[in-house]
Amino acid sequence: MLVKDIMTHNVITITGDTYVLDAEKIMDSNKIGRLPIVDNNRLIGIVTKDDVLKASPSSTTSYNQRQLFYLMSKLTVKEIMKTRVITVTPDTTVEKAVTIAQKHRVGSLPVVEGERVVGILTTNDVFYKILNPLLGIGQAGRRLLIYGAGTCDGLHKVLDLVLKAGIEVKTLWIPKEPDKQNLILHLDTEDVSSIIGSIEQAGFRVELREFEA
Repeated sequence: MLVKDIMTHNVITITGDTYVLDAEKIMDSNKIGRLPIVDNNRLIGIVTKDDVLKASPSSTTSYNQRQLFYLMSKLTVKEIMKTRVITVTPDTTVEKAVTIAQKHRVGSLPVVEGERVVGILTTNDVFYKILNPLLGIGQAGRRLLIYGAGTCDGLHKVLDLVLKAGIEVKTLWIPKEPDKQNLILHLDTEDVSSIIGSIEQAGFRVELREFEA
């Protein structure tokens, strides 16, 4: 999967001469935490909510309230933006993009073609468009933890039983745990008593996992 398949396309950008207070309003009204900054369609920086908070004068300064407001009203994002922006291209694989984000400890990656911003990839994009479908989060059905079934032979036996029962498998997952070979199976049914019995008869211990659908 590529970045262009899950990125946010209609990315909101601002220019360097945007006032910090205006940038904060834009982030608040759109419920976002960062804004790429462009100049003549070229990415020149990025500003986050944290940057705005850090730029606000401390209440312990010698300035009075009117002076503080005046200072903030004149401050532009160009004066506080990060100019070293970690970016990816639309054709970057999602795996590589996540690795880059983790390495640099950033929660978003502007997506550029040349120097033009064409989108943005955030942790929400990864969660809602990849992780949630992969784990079946938000989907109906029941989830089973089957101990010892996370092997080729165990997986074959369990899936054969599920197939014979006419139940659809929504997702399956083998957790990476030391010295454990368990299987988590998300089934498209609410009544799992019969299939649990069949799996247990095949020699596996089964636990019903509760989760919010």
